Amino acid sequence: MQSLAPLLLLSLLFSLLLFCNANQANYLHGQLKSRISQNSISSSDSWSQLHAQREYSPVFLTSQDGQMQADKISTLPGQPDNVDFDQYSGYITVDPLAGRALFYYFVESPTNSSTNPLVLWLNGGPGCSSFGYGAVEELGPFRVNSDGKTLFRNNYAWNNVANVIFLESPAGVGFSYSNTSADYNTTGDIRTAGDAYTFLVNWLDRFPQYKDRDLYITGESYAGHYVPQLAYTILINNKRSNQTVINLKGIAIGNAVVDDSMLGQGYFDHLWTHALNSDETHAGILKYCDFVNDTASDKCFSFVQKSSDEAGDFDINNIYAPVCLNPVLKNGSTGSVNFFDPCSDTYVEYYLNTAEVQGAFHVRPTTWSGCRRFHWTDWQSNVWPTIQSLMASGMRVWLYSGDIDANVPVTSTRYAINSLKLPVETAWRPWYLDDEVGGYVVGYEGLTFVTVRGAGHLVPSYQPQRALTMISSFLQGVLLPFLIIWIITLTTPEK
Repeated sequence: MQSLAPLLLLSLLFSLLLFCNANQANYLHGQLKSRISQNSISSSDSWSQLHAQREYSPVFLTSQDGQMQADKISTLPGQPDNVDFDQYSGYITVDPLAGRALFYYFVESPTNSSTNPLVLWLNGGPGCSSFGYGAVEELGPFRVNSDGKTLFRNNYAWNNVANVIFLESPAGVGFSYSNTSADYNTTGDIRTAGDAYTFLVNWLDRFPQYKDRDLYITGESYAGHYVPQLAYTILINNKRSNQTVINLKGIAIGNAVVDDSMLGQGYFDHLWTHALNSDETHAGILKYCDFVNDTASDKCFSFVQKSSDEAGDFDINNIYAPVCLNPVLKNGSTGSVNFFDPCSDTYVEYYLNTAEVQGAFHVRPTTWSGCRRFHWTDWQSNVWPTIQSLMASGMRVWLYSGDIDANVPVTSTRYAINSLKLPVETAWRPWYLDDEVGGYVVGYEGLTFVTVRGAGHLVPSYQPQRALTMISSFLQGVLLPFLIIWIITLTTPEK
């Protein structure tokens, strides 16, 4: 019998590498593959305990006087008229000896910015950009038109309900950098969390008006590691003397990688239940692939190959979405937030590599790309112990899933949640937007799980209005709206 992990990876990689809109998927499963071939360290379930035992010195702080105004963006090339909110971007140094600096983009709310909460957004990968994906293709205030030069407004941007920071992390992603090239071969979960924490403490000094504001950390995919690990780092440091107390209230993660062992069966079950695999192939996988004991036979490999052949070429981030067949710029085309263009990666990369645009964002000249490959040195194969520590602290914890994502499918997330055997406090039910089912929600003790109907891996890209409704409910601490259908019985009068 052979290890099952390479089996899953081969199956996924067969179907991933051909798709133009699957960068984050490539990097996620490429990272999983490297865990098999490299001598990386999995701190696994004990990550929280190991992290808590580390010796902490006071976090690096540098003077932020005058930096907030220096970071203010006057206007972005090609932005639409009547922009009614302030936006900022720049670097914060997190390690002066190594020269590591993280890039951020910050957008305030058009209204109520002085009272709305603060939200930090993190994309996964590991190694993919929270700016190029999260800000410019998902939940940020603008998206890039197909000409690669102009922007159009996202009416369902999350800064409608919060002040949002997009952080490119770790160093080496997007515009973030290190002057020590060895950093790119020695990063992992622990350093990423530590650098993000150092970033936050310094950012709050740069923007002191937000020091007492409620903070929520959100993200997607491998941010299933980043988000809870950063939250846990904040909780630890909030208890230490002479450290900045960060007013962290909750976390929300979309299509989250939280338990490696649940990815395999969840992936193949998702393919079968969505009519991408035959009954015979699925039955063969269940018979010959042992997901519980993490072993596989030669017949298992044969059925996995058959699964890939049967499924054919599709976008693993959204099994029903069109793929980008012609990744070139198109003049005279204005985008719509109600339709996600599968070639958006092309438009974003061109826009962010324009010298005028980089100048407006206050970045040093850089060849920007959406993702970067890393040698990842440590990770948690199971993040649940860290998440459960957050739940025990009383923190608000939500997981949400686009239900037509095959990258980290809703089935994998449900299997992972079910493994905890949490008591159900609010039974599974639909939630509604504009008299239509927007998805489904179930409330567990300490955890809320939400699905977003018709969304893929990048939930706000495919269902921006439903995503905004979901995150608004999360920030308010209430379950999503439930449509009460009244049944009126008409009786015939007696004659």
